[in-house]
Amino acid sequence: MVDQKMVSDWVEGYLRAWNSNDPQDIARLFSEDARYYTGPFDQPWQGRDTIVKNWLAGKDEPGSFNFRYEVLAASGDAGVVRGWTNYVNPAREYSNIWLMRFDPQGRCAEFTEWWVQPR
Repeated sequence: MVDQKMVSDWVEGYLRAWNSNDPQDIARLFSEDARYYTGPFDQPWQGRDTIVKNWLAGKDEPGSFNFRYEVLAASGDAGVVRGWTNYVNPAREYSNIWLMRFDPQGRCAEFTEWWVQPR
């Protein structure tokens, strides 16, 4: 059963991976057959190895962004997070909603993100 602490711990791991771009940091977040949707209508990155490969192909450099978040919900196998991302150069900001579904080992089996820039 997913709770808010588990979701927060997972997001902290995601932030470590986002800042390190270490393939092992990324891989340990996801189940072997995970699906990562970069948008709600996008085809997912399918499988841990593909997620790592695609993450690194579009990686953000450490220190190029700031991120803060709050866990909105945790129930059953799912967690929902609201986030705010600010990039440094060029300066831009995003509002984010993340929906995660976890396997019994606490790894993300399905990740979907919505991100919106201000008008």
